[in-house]
Amino acid sequence: MKFLKNYKSSLILLASIFIGGIIGLTMGEKAIVFEPFGNLFLNLIFSLLVPIVFFSISSAIANMDNSKKLGKILGTTIVVFAITATIAGIIGVVSFKLFDPTKGLDPSIFKEIMSNFEGNATEHVGIFEKIVSSITVKDFSELLSRSNLLALIIFSMLVGFATMLSKEDGKPFASFLNSGSVVTMKMMSLIMYYAPIGLGAYFASVIGQLGSQILQGYAKVFVLYLVITVIYYFGFFTFYAYVAGKKNGIKLFWKNAAEPSITAIATCSSAACIPANIRAAKKMGVSDTLANIIMPLGVNIHKDGSVVGGIFKIMFLFGIFGRSTDDFGTLFIILIVGLLIGAVVGAVPGGGAIGEMLILSIFGFPPEGLAIMLVIATIIDAPATLINSAGNTVCTMLISKFVDDK
Repeated sequence: MKFLKNYKSSLILLASIFIGGIIGLTMGEKAIVFEPFGNLFLNLIFSLLVPIVFFSISSAIANMDNSKKLGKILGTTIVVFAITATIAGIIGVVSFKLFDPTKGLDPSIFKEIMSNFEGNATEHVGIFEKIVSSITVKDFSELLSRSNLLALIIFSMLVGFATMLSKEDGKPFASFLNSGSVVTMKMMSLIMYYAPIGLGAYFASVIGQLGSQILQGYAKVFVLYLVITVIYYFGFFTFYAYVAGKKNGIKLFWKNAAEPSITAIATCSSAACIPANIRAAKKMGVSDTLANIIMPLGVNIHKDGSVVGGIFKIMFLFGIFGRSTDDFGTLFIILIVGLLIGAVVGAVPGGGAIGEMLILSIFGFPPEGLAIMLVIATIIDAPATLINSAGNTVCTMLISKFVDDK
């Protein structure tokens, strides 16, 4: 009975997406009829992302005692994120090299797919221009869009930091930020009552449309990525949890990992998982301040699943176009670019076009390579989001250990 009480909501979500998956496989592309019901749930969540990110980050920083605490949090966060992303990248390079999915593939099987994407290439954007446009916007109104989530996070941090430095004069505004954080999270809890229906419908639609589109040429990539996902999720997440809190850390993590993991698989959106991740992190013993700051930040700069996915895309193109990956120098460059892609990929479904164009530009692949990467991105979207999103919770435990000694 205690098990059912602790996991009631997670089991309901799991059952709903399982039923949705069965419906999708049975109905095939006809399951698209359920898409509006799934989009209703996602739209409700996405509409709350901007206020949730703004109030949670700014209020958390505004309530901090001093700026040294913030510096320690951000410094530790970057180090932890960099280490785990590098580990994921090395696993991606080694696994693809050992079990090369491109062996025996004929490039001609991609011709029809490539023709469907002809003329859809993204306009070239310089790397520095892209960095500036990612962290800033031209007008305040542009911050009110989830497509500018990183710029919103930086703006929210500045608001929180300014409020903290204002001391007594900033307390009334800090109270407003605190109230806003509480109210928006309560709104999210109301929306979650619709989650079983919304997630089930969304999953049915996705499975129905994707099932008939997976070509044999990509099956090996999909299977290899799933194997890496299982190893990384159960093996390395357990190791990270042990480093954070030894046996108790492992127990806390796996007791509360179900909800953010299921939400990640069902929505394929790290941004949509922010509320679930925050709730899970707090249950794992992480302070409110750390959870509210690190989770939204991790959505944009911590994506171990995207790092592995980016490396798979690069090495797949190397195999398809007959280019060698036998020397260490090439593999090292692929690893570095994969880490870069992990920091560029968007936090919402369908993101990553900029990262894919960077791959074409850096390695000099023809424009047709974009179509190949788009297909790979589609079939690994769910497991990649699982690693991206659920990994934020265990990394927050690690950061909590070094920041709060907890």
